[in-house]
Amino acid sequence: MNPVPTVPARRRRFGWPQRVFSQVLLMQLAIATGVTVLATGLFLAPLSAQLDDQAMRRALAIAETTASPEVADELLGSRPTAAGPVQAEAERIRQATGAEYVVIMDRRGVRWSHTAPREIGRVVSTDPSQALAGNEVMEIDSGTLGRSARGKVPLRDDGGRIVGAVSVGIEYDSVRARLLAAIPGLLAYAGGALAVGALAAYLISRRLQRQTHDLAFSDISALLAEREAMLHGIREGVVALDRSGRIRLMNDEAQRLLGLGHEAMGRPLDEVLGGGRTTDVLAGRVTGEDLLTVRGSRVLIANRMPTDDGGAVATLRDRTELEQLGRELDSTRGLIDALRAQDHEHANRMHTLLGLLELEMHEEAVEFVTEVVGVHRATAEQITEKIHDPLLAALLVGKATVAAERGVSLRIAPGTLLPDRLVDPRGLVTVVGNLVDNALDAAAGSLDPRIEVELRAEGRTAVLRIADSGPGVPSEQRELIFTEGWSTKELPAHGKRGLGLALVRRLAERQGGSAQVSEAPGGGAEFTVVLPEALTEPGLATVAEAQ
Repeated sequence: MNPVPTVPARRRRFGWPQRVFSQVLLMQLAIATGVTVLATGLFLAPLSAQLDDQAMRRALAIAETTASPEVADELLGSRPTAAGPVQAEAERIRQATGAEYVVIMDRRGVRWSHTAPREIGRVVSTDPSQALAGNEVMEIDSGTLGRSARGKVPLRDDGGRIVGAVSVGIEYDSVRARLLAAIPGLLAYAGGALAVGALAAYLISRRLQRQTHDLAFSDISALLAEREAMLHGIREGVVALDRSGRIRLMNDEAQRLLGLGHEAMGRPLDEVLGGGRTTDVLAGRVTGEDLLTVRGSRVLIANRMPTDDGGAVATLRDRTELEQLGRELDSTRGLIDALRAQDHEHANRMHTLLGLLELEMHEEAVEFVTEVVGVHRATAEQITEKIHDPLLAALLVGKATVAAERGVSLRIAPGTLLPDRLVDPRGLVTVVGNLVDNALDAAAGSLDPRIEVELRAEGRTAVLRIADSGPGVPSEQRELIFTEGWSTKELPAHGKRGLGLALVRRLAERQGGSAQVSEAPGGGAEFTVVLPEALTEPGLATVAEAQ
């Protein structure tokens, strides 16, 4: 039988962990261990020196106590023998203090006492000159009994004359034993501190693990790169706010839609955008889904989603073109209805004309045709005589036709006179078109449906006044109607309303003007729009026409 091949066991590879939790835990443990070892070493180093200093001072104190005038008298009155009084006194002091040795010497350095009696009568092994010179000495040195902590003092008689010296030694092994005895307690404290540090490191790392969802640093880096690519690649504006309302993230599309730059990062939303509906929507003071707002000349759809940390993420979509298409669709439907009604009226007129011709009433047929054509011609001539801008005149002629089909009388006020010197004709067309459409909706169905349009120039300022015979605007709503998204009408085909008057005011304020509503003299609403710098200087217009 062929042996069954065995799969070699996979070797477990040990290396640096990839998870943020593991790396942070290991780094914190390494730091805690290093700090503990360093602190222990820094404590042990001065402890050894302190114990040495204590031993030398103890030896010096014993030597000072031993060097009494009585010992000096015994030294002068006896000989250096093991049975002499000096040796007996030195041994008594040594046994009482626990010193390693107590050596008393004369001025020649000859010992009169020693722990080993055989050393009595011999010269000391270390230099006693400093003590014999009257100085006190503390040192760590080696002698016949080994290494010891020593204290040396001069020995004086009753007259203060130096007759010898006293040297006391403390066994150095006892000093080392004290140091070694202190190490276990110190290590116990260090181990306890290390255990507390390790537990704190573990708890912090566990919290970090939950916050990072147990990801590796490479995963976080990849997510950050993907987030940057996604945020700056999508065609929707994204604005992230912290719990204090400061901007912490904004992609390129959001900067374009809001008209902001990189300097807005980290600043409060109210400070960057100022007051208005856009700020209220992004800050969450206005709630709802797909909220309409106007920023500059752009119509935006905003949605806001709170985050777990108390902040929020808002998305912005540009609806300017779609809103324009929707309004054009509404206008087209209104025009189609007007053309359908006009076609019906035209068929009635043709039938009337045909009947007059069949009855051979030729003169009456001519009068009928002249009357019908003259009404429309008179309206167009009246508008073009007072409004010289072709775009604005064409708009009012078309609106007059639509108004007539809806049974509303559109009149040009006697004071109307607007020269062909407009700086931005399309902007004024937008303003007039929105206001006339609103006036038509308001006036239709009233007792005496009418609209009066007045356009006049005051220097370089254009003043527009449109009054209707509708129900009017209550005083408490005269500022509210200029808010984006506010409307009393039914939703149109494109599903949004409340932008026309907001755009009118925004266009007026952009030119430094104003848009107001009040009560018309005969009842209804009267809108007044003032547009400074809307016309060029007369001289410049003449030169332009000549060129």
